[in-house]
Amino acid sequence: MLTALAVLGGFGLDLLLADPAWMPHPVVGMGRAIAALEKLLRRLFPATPAGERAAGRALAFLLPAGTFALAAGCCALAYALHPAAGFALELVWSWQALALRGLADESGRVYAELAKGDLPAARRAVGRIVGRDTAALTAEGVTKAAVETVAENFSDGVAAPLLYLLVGGAPLGLAYKAVNTMDSMVGYKNKRYIDFGRAAARLDDAANYIPARLAALLWVAASALAGYDGKNALRIWRRDRRRHASPNSAQTESACAGALGIQLAGPAFYFGEYYDKPTIGDARRPAEPADILRAGRILYLAGFLALGLGLAARLALPALLRCI
Repeated sequence: MLTALAVLGGFGLDLLLADPAWMPHPVVGMGRAIAALEKLLRRLFPATPAGERAAGRALAFLLPAGTFALAAGCCALAYALHPAAGFALELVWSWQALALRGLADESGRVYAELAKGDLPAARRAVGRIVGRDTAALTAEGVTKAAVETVAENFSDGVAAPLLYLLVGGAPLGLAYKAVNTMDSMVGYKNKRYIDFGRAAARLDDAANYIPARLAALLWVAASALAGYDGKNALRIWRRDRRRHASPNSAQTESACAGALGIQLAGPAFYFGEYYDKPTIGDARRPAEPADILRAGRILYLAGFLALGLGLAARLALPALLRCI
């Protein structure tokens, strides 16, 4: 019960405060640990494709396992000192594992710059939340990039953390964030990381496999409840959910494209390199800045659905197990 209450409280704090800049964040520590481990492991293993893959497997084990062990130890110690201390620690870490408000705020800044007609500022704003090159994007390209990242990050910034928090408390939630952070830092198919980052990328794919599909269905439901085209969201999701190199990234993007009646994805540049990615959705109309706000509304509603259904499932599970 305390874990469920901590997750509920963390969700509320995320809605109210997002991620205050003054507050130390576990993901920053994870990033530093990844950089330090990469440097160490590259020295310990041979600089060959096989050696880099072995080093990458070591990183993919050490970081999430170490994160889980450290967080579990801290929580156990805090609960041993006093239940209120353990609850407070889980609440804060649940808050920091979620990114709903931050995602909505960052995409809202992109909309604000587009609404003012300041395309260079909009490119800079969207560059804060996407991995692609943004310097040459048109206004429509900036809009699409913002909408895509809202949809995609609903899965790994809201739905997946909620699932892992509710299953295993703050330790499992932070272990998931470690996997996700690791993938964002080393899971690239470029010369530096094609071998070293392979295990991290595959682990992230596995960790997000179920959450991404649940997130897509939640997005479809939220689209219908918010007054958008839920039927088309389901149709496009069923048709286009595999149109991405990742098995997970197109899940929520396709549902979002269908709900809004626009086309997302397509070719893009990453670190100066051109990628001929397939499109997702049908171009019933051009994407417009207001689509960022529409995606944000669906994001909030889908987040509440995820929280409500997740809490209901966690609270109902003990009773169901007793009946078996």
